[in-house]
Amino acid sequence: MGEAIVTVDIGGTHARFAIAQIDGGRCVAMGDATTLHTRDHASFQTAWQEFERQQGGVLPRAVAIAIAGPTGGDIIRFTNNPWIIRPALVSEKLNVDRHVLVNDFEAVGHAVAQAGEAHFEHLTGPDAPLPPRGTISIIGPGTGLGVAHLWRDGADYRVQATEGGHIDFAPLDSIEDAILARLRKRHRRVSVERIVSGPAIVDIYETLAAMEARPVTPLEDREIWTRALNGTDSLAAAAVDRFCLSLGSVSGDLALAQGAGGVVIAGGLGLRIRDSLIRSGFPERFVAKGRFENFMAAIPVKLITHPQPGLFGAAAAFARRYPGGAD
Repeated sequence: MGEAIVTVDIGGTHARFAIAQIDGGRCVAMGDATTLHTRDHASFQTAWQEFERQQGGVLPRAVAIAIAGPTGGDIIRFTNNPWIIRPALVSEKLNVDRHVLVNDFEAVGHAVAQAGEAHFEHLTGPDAPLPPRGTISIIGPGTGLGVAHLWRDGADYRVQATEGGHIDFAPLDSIEDAILARLRKRHRRVSVERIVSGPAIVDIYETLAAMEARPVTPLEDREIWTRALNGTDSLAAAAVDRFCLSLGSVSGDLALAQGAGGVVIAGGLGLRIRDSLIRSGFPERFVAKGRFENFMAAIPVKLITHPQPGLFGAAAAFARRYPGGAD
């Protein structure tokens, strides 16, 4: 028969809600997402009540929640919004019988596991479906660098969230040497997240400007991405190309480390730069692993294009936790 649940994806700026249908351990359908600004609501509970009002005052008594941050501990705090969630009080505060809390990138892993082929776009490697068995590496550049891996054996699978975004950065040419030197002035240790994440474009952009002795007005990362993608700033475009090179290198490193038979690039930033990824040196950097180049060339690399992977993945995680539904 299946079961309806509420699925929620909470970040620093937005909280997204939807009604999902689960059945047999899978998310089989999901309604349109409702997006609320976190700044407009005093707490998660009041945002929940607003969604409830918009749904006519009645919600399913089960919820799956994806959270941008660690989900362990007695209190969950957010980096960019003032909300606090106490997991022990979720059922009471929201008037639900069951709930599941997952890290946002763990939710993306569940989305990769359960989304259909129509939600993946080919980037490089063999133009073939992701393997039904073995490990799939999932890399998501955004505010930080999310990393997870998915192991599956046919219909069975497991998702493991990791902190792979904090491995050491390894420069491969003189430009990356210059980026690393700039970052070392502020950080004793430079992780790949310092180069392969949305905010990192600022340091890439300013390093390229310094190499050309160009005076630049300090810009926010969003402005640099916008200028690059709309073609109004050639230096910003060069910074995005450099970003794609580094993302290719890091994705290949993680695939090697995790023994992956497939790789998925996830996140809104990946969708924004899909054309740049294909045109840049991303494919060449992904396979450039010395004597393992032929091995790397056999790995399909995809971009997940599902419009709401966090919501879908949270619902999928709930379905895995409660495969028997309400019973």
